[in-house]
Amino acid sequence: MAEASTMDGKGGEETQRTSIPSGENTVWADVSPLLDAACRDLVDGELIHGDNFNLFSAMSALEIMDPKMDSGIVLKYYSVDEAIEDGAAPVPISLDKTTDAQCTIDIMDHLLSCEATWHKGHSLAQTVFSCLYLLRLDRTSSHALLHSYCRVIRATCKAVISVVSDARTHEEEDLFMMNYGLPLTGDGDDKCLSLLNAVEETISRQLRASRAPLSKRRVLEDIEPLQTNLDLEEGYCKALLCRLRFRKHFYHVLTCLRRTQGRGLELARKHIASCISELGSILSSSEFLSSNASGSHEYGIEDKTTASGCQPIGFDASLNSRLSAPTPPRSIKILSWRKAVEYFVKLLQDLDIICSYSLDPSLERVLHFVVQFQKSQPDLVARAHLQLLLVQDGKLYGRDSVFAVISRAAALPEATKNHDIQKNEFFVQLGQLVMNLLKILCTNSAWQRRKLGKVIHDWRVIYFQLEMLFRRECAVNLSLSNEENAFVKIFQHILIWVEEQTYWIASRFLIMGFELELYSPSEYCMVYWYLDLLLIKLAEKTHLKLSMTNGSVKKKGKKKKDSPKEVERDYRIPPAVLFLQCQMCIAEGLTMMIAALRKENMITQSWSPFTTEQERFIQHFELLQNTNILDQVSYLSFKEAENYASFSNLHLYNYFKEAQRIAKELRSSFPNDPEKLAELRRLEQVAEHNSVASNVVSRVGNNPDFSLKVYFEFNHHPFFATAVVKRS
Repeated sequence: MAEASTMDGKGGEETQRTSIPSGENTVWADVSPLLDAACRDLVDGELIHGDNFNLFSAMSALEIMDPKMDSGIVLKYYSVDEAIEDGAAPVPISLDKTTDAQCTIDIMDHLLSCEATWHKGHSLAQTVFSCLYLLRLDRTSSHALLHSYCRVIRATCKAVISVVSDARTHEEEDLFMMNYGLPLTGDGDDKCLSLLNAVEETISRQLRASRAPLSKRRVLEDIEPLQTNLDLEEGYCKALLCRLRFRKHFYHVLTCLRRTQGRGLELARKHIASCISELGSILSSSEFLSSNASGSHEYGIEDKTTASGCQPIGFDASLNSRLSAPTPPRSIKILSWRKAVEYFVKLLQDLDIICSYSLDPSLERVLHFVVQFQKSQPDLVARAHLQLLLVQDGKLYGRDSVFAVISRAAALPEATKNHDIQKNEFFVQLGQLVMNLLKILCTNSAWQRRKLGKVIHDWRVIYFQLEMLFRRECAVNLSLSNEENAFVKIFQHILIWVEEQTYWIASRFLIMGFELELYSPSEYCMVYWYLDLLLIKLAEKTHLKLSMTNGSVKKKGKKKKDSPKEVERDYRIPPAVLFLQCQMCIAEGLTMMIAALRKENMITQSWSPFTTEQERFIQHFELLQNTNILDQVSYLSFKEAENYASFSNLHLYNYFKEAQRIAKELRSSFPNDPEKLAELRRLEQVAEHNSVASNVVSRVGNNPDFSLKVYFEFNHHPFFATAVVKRS
């Protein structure tokens, strides 16, 4: 359908490939050589086409892209009944019991791979319910082993969908929630575990019989073996038992995690440990299964979806594409069996972290836990369970009211925690913002950052509304002193805390840009400059909140005169504020360092031809600028700060040395907090390496060495860069 010139292998004359005429008698040919040649010869902006295939035709053709949405389609069967009649899902699978056992294990393994692929965001119709046995579950009733396993699979899928639906995190992976009218429910699903337990007990007896010495086998002769080859009996029984037990314990994990107020967490941990143990046994069974496999093997270890390496019976991923209109028709790549096992191990470890959480009522510690938990990049199912644990019926853990949580976070006096002001509409809205923040932090990183950027405006608005309410209440209660007026105490604490949270959200918004790699090296300077300003405001509000807390505690005492040591202790900067100051020093040091390097042309700058630096400033900080979260901050003020930067000023203020000093000093403040100590060590390493790098560059002085180049890496900290100095 197109023309292309080729050369013969001996370097002779060019031979002309004739074009294929259009019309009813069109002849189709393999165009792979033509496409290979086009890939080598075409440059950006060029299009290869023939007389009967132009740009309009290309735009009207089938689109080949993400398999989740692709419209390509290849069908073998047009209905489930047609597939069953053709013998695609026989029951029993084989008249030979050994082969039947082998094939049943292959079906179990492939379903595990399908389930993991579904959890990763593909559709249920193309993964788990590509199994014909699940689509016609009643047909398997004569096969107790397969029937009980498929019932538990179906019940597990329903439980997972329920969790994700209730948590409303499925907007991230829309296909996850779509069930396309598949048979997810059935009579007797509530008894799926009792069926599984009965089958497990039968196979356990068969296993014991296979291990029994010859003297006792006569007693056990009434127990029918699993399959006919007695030499393989023990291996197949063990392989089946670990798979059945994993299913049983995993279903228990899901049900325990759904108990209200975290009542099932301890029991869930026991089942999680059992699940991980059974997964280890499943992995161990692969050697036995692969060595005794019969049938067609899959090629390539990485692509196997079964432990035996055999192609499973009873699956057709394309069948549902015709039965359900919204189903993406193109078949997808199922995760390999080993990767599926790895996925479930990771999922169970994440769920174990959730279950081990102490349900601390402190909002600050809750936020810290969620942020730390997200660093392990948990998948959708684990994050959905975390959200449902944190937010239940509009309460923290389903037991602590929002106002009580806010009261603790804002350090309100005990006497005000039952005040009627909590019924005020603005305080109700504030409580909704707190719960919404927890939900946002449980989403994936990209979704989370988008939501945080938008929710900053809501926190800023509620601050102004509360401030206006405070002024009205003060005008009404002028006759009462500040000491006697509970309204004044509440608003003083609440307003400071709302500002503190707003600056925390804003700084989190910027930091997540590093995690998502949204900033280019040429933009690091403006990002660290803005982050430094946010950390300054956050430190101010945190210090003010802690000072008010300490002041209220001190008033309760009845000391006549403070000793000099007590006065010194009162004026000591709290560790939480010092920690922020350490980050501020590093952020300001990096701002000055990068700006100075740019002046000396010692750092590679990659500017976009499509946007100016000011436009990129607006793109990164527009959501923050619109809320006026920082007064008198603009692109012009950033350029003024950048122009002020120089190596002499960097050396004069010695930001990195100060950060090192603070980090070392803070170690004694967190003796029982390994996470905080690890973070301090990371900050200290960043400060130390950047201090050395700035000294090396500063020595160049007025004799610039253009062979000396500086670039930045994130090898010590996830969002504070480390300078690397090298000669080009």
